[in-house]
Amino acid sequence: MFKLICLMIAATALISGVQGMPQGFATAMNNAGQKDILIVNNYDTGVSLTESYTDIEHLERNTQVNTRAYGTESAASDANGTDAGSSSTAGSREGGLEASISSNVIGKAYISWQSFDPISSRNGRRQLLGRSVEDLTGVFSIDKFIQLWSGSRPGEISVDWLPCS
Repeated sequence: MFKLICLMIAATALISGVQGMPQGFATAMNNAGQKDILIVNNYDTGVSLTESYTDIEHLERNTQVNTRAYGTESAASDANGTDAGSSSTAGSREGGLEASISSNVIGKAYISWQSFDPISSRNGRRQLLGRSVEDLTGVFSIDKFIQLWSGSRPGEISVDWLPCS
């Protein structure tokens, strides 16, 4: 009988405790950890883009990314160890990345891009040529156009320009 009374008291306390939680607390717990992340890497031309939204209360996002590489014929070896690619473009790496980002956000946003040398150094590392990082928190609107082209120069149609090797 004593165990039954203790069980009833515990159940009543549990039920009244759940009903007594503030509305803001329940809403915060339901939205915890929402995130939306897009990462695009083009290793052939040496470009990378990251678009990340975290702690989202509101997000309207329209992102379009176009990436391409050309002249990237593989320099594969045949059985004798000689280059199978006899074209003059073998080993040359050209192309790029274009991104159009349009979003309305309540939360945190992280947008970054970088260009690096697509050919590794003797140490196996790729030299960083340029990068940009934006870290935003609050209520904001983002309209951004990014162009990263290999062999490009400032003023060639691009709004945000970084050279790619």
